[in-house]
Amino acid sequence: MATEENTEGFIPIHGGYRNLITFQKAEIIYDGTVYFCRHFLKKYDRTIDQMIQAARSGKQNIAEASMASATSKETEIKLTNVARASLEELLIDYEDYLRTNNLSKWERNDRLSLRFNELNKTPGASYNTFKKAIEHENPEISANIMCCLINVTSYLLGRQLVALERAFLNEGGLRERMTRARINRINKQ
Repeated sequence: MATEENTEGFIPIHGGYRNLITFQKAEIIYDGTVYFCRHFLKKYDRTIDQMIQAARSGKQNIAEASMASATSKETEIKLTNVARASLEELLIDYEDYLRTNNLSKWERNDRLSLRFNELNKTPGASYNTFKKAIEHENPEISANIMCCLINVTSYLLGRQLVALERAFLNEGGLRERMTRARINRINKQ
């Protein structure tokens, strides 16, 4: 979500999704989900494909939304919300895993949940920041850390949607920018 404005034309600066914290977190979630599924689910469990696809959808839709923002704020907003919805689906899969395997879901004030909060404050956090918990031999710890990552990313995507809404209200969409650019060009001649 660039704050710069393309004053020469009407196509705004777009892309840059790799700099979005939501994309960075979604990439950790994807990689962690691949690890989790390979290590804690049975080889032919259909849930594996569903979980990996939901994690992939979360990440890929953030990237696609960022690129689509060049010409469609509506598409950017919709795809950002699809990313959030995909991650919610994935969260439910992790919660189902915990419940059906009689494992505890961390409460907000749980010692390990608080440790996650500290790790999450790490500037430029990457997979390696959470690797010890994601790749823990205890699936309860792995699933819970994934739930924490998804919750944070979903929260951030919600904030991103609010920012996109605000930007649309302030700047308008493609047609408005096209009209302004054309009028500015005519007025300069």
